[in-house]
Amino acid sequence: MWQANCRRMHNLADWISGTVMGGCVGRSRMDGHGSARSSTRSKKRGGRNEPLKKERPKWKSEYPMTEGQLRSKRDEFWDTAPAFDGRKEIWDALRAAALAAECNDLELAQAIVDGACITLPHGSLTESYDELGNRYQLPAYTLAPPVNLINETSSDSKVSDSTQKQAQSPPCRQEFQLRVRLSTGRDVRLTASMADSIAELKKQLEEQEEIEVIRQRWFFSGKLLTDKTHLQDAKIQKDFVVQVIVNINPSVITNCGVMHRQ
Repeated sequence: MWQANCRRMHNLADWISGTVMGGCVGRSRMDGHGSARSSTRSKKRGGRNEPLKKERPKWKSEYPMTEGQLRSKRDEFWDTAPAFDGRKEIWDALRAAALAAECNDLELAQAIVDGACITLPHGSLTESYDELGNRYQLPAYTLAPPVNLINETSSDSKVSDSTQKQAQSPPCRQEFQLRVRLSTGRDVRLTASMADSIAELKKQLEEQEEIEVIRQRWFFSGKLLTDKTHLQDAKIQKDFVVQVIVNINPSVITNCGVMHRQ
């Protein structure tokens, strides 16, 4: 985020150099209201001016804020700032100075402030005046990130690492008793999990009941279950019944249910 801000800062700085930093504008507003504000605020300012300080305001958001949310909040302020009291070119200069200061380029920030004839009574961009006496106030979130800022890059990295660990580690095996109904009329219970394949369960049935794998055909809801099918694929759960057709004569049965006599 801050690298992007630095790029934006240099673009703004180039623009400021051509429009504001050529010297103090030294003009007053055309409307009567601007003149009244200028004379009043010049007295409040008192001519005091301090160099820009390195310290930035520390603040905490009411809720943890991401970098994207902070950007949006700042953009909203800067887009609407010219509608407040003051001059647009000064708001633009303040924006460029704020970005420069945040990128730790205090020298450039000071140059922008001086070139636009902006006065800093307290050495901070939080309060400033132009040469006409117009007062400008910047909220803390335009000058520094909150202490509870959420780093999107690190968050994405943590999520990615967590996802990789989950992919690498085998799924948690939750076993249950699967009810299998043989074509001989007998029910058998096998220890199974949702990750088990039909091929694995066929071998278990062979070991438990001495029914050869090639003699088994598994069905669920009227559909033939292939060897590669997993229980979770067929949505077979604990209380469901799987039917197994046991062929009396040895035969070779393919996954498609085609039987070849020996």
